[in-house]
Amino acid sequence: MFTGIIEELGTIERIERTADAARLTVRGPLAVDGVQHGDSIAVSGVCLTVVEFDAERFTADVMAQTLAMSTLDAAREGLAVNLERAARVGDRLGGHIVQGHIDGTAEVLEIRPGEAWRVVRFSLDPEHAPLVVDKGSIAVDGVSLTVSAVGDEPGGSWFEVSLIPETLTATTLGERRAGDRVNIETDIVARQVARMLRFDPRWSAEPDARTSSVIGFQATPSSEPQPTAGGAA
Repeated sequence: MFTGIIEELGTIERIERTADAARLTVRGPLAVDGVQHGDSIAVSGVCLTVVEFDAERFTADVMAQTLAMSTLDAAREGLAVNLERAARVGDRLGGHIVQGHIDGTAEVLEIRPGEAWRVVRFSLDPEHAPLVVDKGSIAVDGVSLTVSAVGDEPGGSWFEVSLIPETLTATTLGERRAGDRVNIETDIVARQVARMLRFDPRWSAEPDARTSSVIGFQATPSSEPQPTAGGAA
């Protein structure tokens, strides 16, 4: 698990491609500090497993499915990437829960610069549009961001984020331009709810004993919800 708070800007030093995979060597001295074989590091939002490392860099394998779903299919030597080590128990959750299992990519549609910040609009596939809500969380190239606006138009759905100076300088998002692709990961809670609704529409119906117990209340004839065992008094 990750938090979407980028620790370091790394650089892809080497790419070895095969017919159905790629092996990346990424320079990131901070990212490899304390790393062990088999640890996870998010590379621009994609969770990768460390197979080799030294004091300055690490190597990870990327399978065909991951390449097809992410911007890593177009990775090149010298490319800057966002790096984050997996979170540890007790760490501060400065962003939001990020798994490193991206949903796919989005296109930068528009960039509106401010005095010291930027508002960036991204495309949304119809499959992902219901999972992105105003003021919700989303990871873009591994960066935890708050959605500032969403829209659904005849030409397609979109969402916007506002990038502060720190984000522009500490991550690769400051280098993004209109037409660029980015990796996106929608909120895991939204994905879980969407799947429940897909397989059992009763979850979206009037609350009953089943749904009420899940959210922490026991359904009763009373109009006032009653806490279940372990609920707040």
